[in-house]
Amino acid sequence: MTTAPRRTRIHRAWPVAAVAFVALVGAAGFRATPGVLIDPLHQAFGWSRGTISTAVSVNLLLYGLTAPFAAALMERFGVRRTVTVALVLVAAGSGLTVFMTASWQLVLCWGVLVGVGTGSMALAFVATVTGRWFVRHRGAVTGILTAGGATGQLIFLPVLSRIATAYGWRAVALVVAAAALLVAPLVLALMREYPRDVGLPPYGETALAPPVRQVRGTATRALRELRAASRTGTFWLLAGSFAICGASTNGLVGTHFIPAAHDHGMPEQTAAGLLALVGIFDVVGTVFSGWLTDRVDSRVLLTVYYGLRGLSLLVLPQLFAATAHPSILLFILFYGLDWVATVPPTVALCRKAFGDSAPIVFGWVFAAHQVGAAIAATGAGLLRDSLGSYDVAWYVAGALCLQAAVFAAVVGRRTRGTAAADAPVPEAVAS
Repeated sequence: MTTAPRRTRIHRAWPVAAVAFVALVGAAGFRATPGVLIDPLHQAFGWSRGTISTAVSVNLLLYGLTAPFAAALMERFGVRRTVTVALVLVAAGSGLTVFMTASWQLVLCWGVLVGVGTGSMALAFVATVTGRWFVRHRGAVTGILTAGGATGQLIFLPVLSRIATAYGWRAVALVVAAAALLVAPLVLALMREYPRDVGLPPYGETALAPPVRQVRGTATRALRELRAASRTGTFWLLAGSFAICGASTNGLVGTHFIPAAHDHGMPEQTAAGLLALVGIFDVVGTVFSGWLTDRVDSRVLLTVYYGLRGLSLLVLPQLFAATAHPSILLFILFYGLDWVATVPPTVALCRKAFGDSAPIVFGWVFAAHQVGAAIAATGAGLLRDSLGSYDVAWYVAGALCLQAAVFAAVVGRRTRGTAAADAPVPEAVAS
């Protein structure tokens, strides 16, 4: 008598990852809005690009600085509650902009409220979900979730640009607010905290993980992890390279590519479509980078990624034109593949160096990413206002990426004087 084959159920880690993907795509869409509103707000209120870029910079800065505290909040209060509150903040910040009459109100709504809200669903969220739910394919899943965040932001750009052109910038703000409120019930219904909560081990393990001790003093712990990590050279090299990553992606290309292309006669919707193509290629590049991270030295990957990105930015000013010619399309293809391919190997290096503290430490590394993005967003806007061109901004970003490649090449290399300092920080000691 033969036994019927046992039906294999889908591990609960995959639905949790799917919900996280949707939340990250939504958060990315919310963050895409300032890129398509710089020119409409300039025309509606007469504010300079530097003034509008300041609000974008505050958004990017708080997006990053919130991340390490959000990771600690997820451990203290749970992922579901933290992400749901974050979505409500985004809805409030976006919806209230329709009533603004002064630039400081833009800073408050899009800078502070949306920045804090989206920061609570940043890459520290990715590190938390993958660290809790996955052992096997952890690098690949990190790549997929990261691609969801970056790709969502870029794919939303043509849609938001079309809405802004047809119905005005206020319609864009209301659409974003409604979308944030729609995602919140999905997170509440389907997200779970730990595999143990549903009687399962993490994906790729056979034994249940031990119960997690509740951590009090959320802000204190985040600062304590920063203090411990900042004693290592590994942390500063990762933070420095990731700051340059943020400057060359979210801060410069994500914020200023559309107005820079428009300066050369390209229609805004065409430029937004090119950024959407970056998002499409980013899916392939980031997922492939996650796959490579499980197999190749992360330092090698980061050195290649940053080096090639720097070279591409150095030639970008010569590629802008009124039409989407083959050369700019080639740049878009490459930049899409490289956009956030840096995230999976950076997360892997954090996990290797800092162990159980990695999600919070990576939150601080990501904060450096957004500090770099904020500086680039404001700096590029000021350069455009004073010089009438973005060319200098592209050249500076390209040179910085080449420096990041050097940082990546030496990260984790120990000498007798630094071996002890770069050792992983045990959870018991750090806490």
